[in-house]
Parts: sequence; structure tokens; C-alpha cells
Amino acid sequence: MPYYHIPVLLNEVIGNIDPKPGENLVDGTIGGGGHSKAILERTSPDGKLLGIDYDNEALVEAKRKLGDFSGRIFLERGNYADFELFAKKNNFEPINIFFLDLGISSHQLDDENLGISFLGNSPLDMRLGGYDHNSNGRTTAENILNNCKEDEIEEILKKYGEERYAKLITREIAARRKEHRIVNTSQLVAIIEKAVPARYKGQKIHFATRTFQALRIAVNKELENLSETLPAILEKMAPGGRIGVISFHSLEDRIVKQFFQKESKNCICGPDIPVCVCGHKKRIEIITKKAIKPSDEEIARNPRSRSAKLRVAKKL
Repeated sequence: MPYYHIPVLLNEVIGNIDPKPGENLVDGTIGGGGHSKAILERTSPDGKLLGIDYDNEALVEAKRKLGDFSGRIFLERGNYADFELFAKKNNFEPINIFFLDLGISSHQLDDENLGISFLGNSPLDMRLGGYDHNSNGRTTAENILNNCKEDEIEEILKKYGEERYAKLITREIAARRKEHRIVNTSQLVAIIEKAVPARYKGQKIHFATRTFQALRIAVNKELENLSETLPAILEKMAPGGRIGVISFHSLEDRIVKQFFQKESKNCICGPDIPVCVCGHKKRIEIITKKAIKPSDEEIARNPRSRSAKLRVAKKL
């Protein structure tokens, strides 16, 4: 299927990251290359790009879109958590800008092989870019639903989906999988619909949204990757480098916000400790004092941007 992805908060990304000629960019979730193209235009004539993505179709589209910069780009298939390996492989240094757009593209939402959308009837895979090969040991949503213990599934729905009816949904999953294996999205939607109260089905957010989100996050280890990679990014960036992250749900945004807050302080001792004993030194300046959200005009053009939040920080 043709690849398509609308870059979210594009002007805000450029305005706050402020790319300069000669600077090098790592785009850890390059998607279709929309953000990277805009940054490369401003880092000409010799700024380089290391673009990473799980999705091979995204990389093909990025290569096409960035054809004018062919001598300056390096594209790698994988997870941004492995950026150090890819940087070493391509002798990519220094790193002046590191950008992450953590959202799921329209292409991925509509990909019938992935099963991350509750619309239609797709296999319960949810491995982003990993259903054909390069699964990197990730399990599938089908395996979680059919093989994990009830309390493990309930914890996934609570932790990653903040699902208030996690216990009811898990109980129904356990009952149905005794009858037959749960293998596709329509089965899971029917299970959730039966489990949750009637009043939950009339909400603005679809009643299956949080369960599907939770399973996708668990399958792809999205929060673990983010928590573990942010410190590594800061360590490897050149002084004056900027980190920009667009998140699409509160769990991701909380990780970014708390990391930025911690690294922008000279002391992280608790309030009950009168004299600093931690020795922590601030390493960044927060550029976006509050998360930047899309304008009403952007949301009207691209409704899927409505939950996006951008945070940017500068390494001291």
C-alpha cells in the first residue's frame, strides 16, 4: 500500500529546535521523512542525517522524499534505542539534533497486517515493522492475550492503557480464550464490548482504544525504550545539541517531562534533605517551558494530531 504520513507540529519543531547549517540530525522515528526534510533544508550544505525506523516502507518513502540530499543521509532499519550502533556503523558524529516523533503513522494505523487499529478485522500482531522479519524477539499481541496469566494482562491494560475496566476486560479475555484462540482484532473488540459497562461505549474515545494502545506499547516495549534511550541520547549529543520529542499519550509525555525536569536541575535530593548530597549537575536547558500542542487549524487539517505534545531541550 502507498505510504503516507503528515508531519505533526512541523513549524513548531523547526522553530524550537532551530537547525543551523552544518549540524547533524538523528531522526530516530523518521517515518516518511517530513520532519527530516525540513531540518535538512536548514542544515545545508553539509549537515548529515541518520534516519532510523522499524518500518521498511517508511524508509523507502524517506529515501524517495530525501533524494535531493542523497549524499548526506544514512538510513537504518531498527529501533531508535539502537542509535549508538547505527551511529558507529556510519561514523556519524557529532550529533547536534536528536528528534523523535513517537506517534503511529496513518500508514501504520491502516496497515491490515499490523492489527493496531480496532477498525476492520486484522491479525493481532502489533509489532511495528516486525511482522515480516526483524522482530527482534518481540512477542505479538496474540501471544499476550492467549498465553499470559490473567494478572499479567490486567497489569498491561492498567499500566500502559490506564484502562479503568482492566479487570472486567481481562476476565472476559480469559473466558473467551478457553473456548477458542483470540487471533484477530474483531474478536478482541467484541470481547471488550461485552466486558465494559454500557455507559463506557458512548464516550468520545472508542471503548477499545485503551486496550489496543496498551497491547501495542507492551509488544513494542515503547515506554522502556524511551526511558532507557533518553539518557543515552543526552550522553552522546554534542554540547549545544537539541533534543526534540513529540509524544501522543500521557505516559510518553510524562517520561519526557520528568527526564527534562531532572536534567535541568543542579540538585535532585528530596525536600526533606537540607543539604545536597546527590551531586547532580544540570545538563540541559528546557526550551519549551510547557508542552506545545497543535493549533486548531492543524487539528482541523489532521485530526490525528490532536493529542500531540512537543518538548525540546538543549544540552549545556
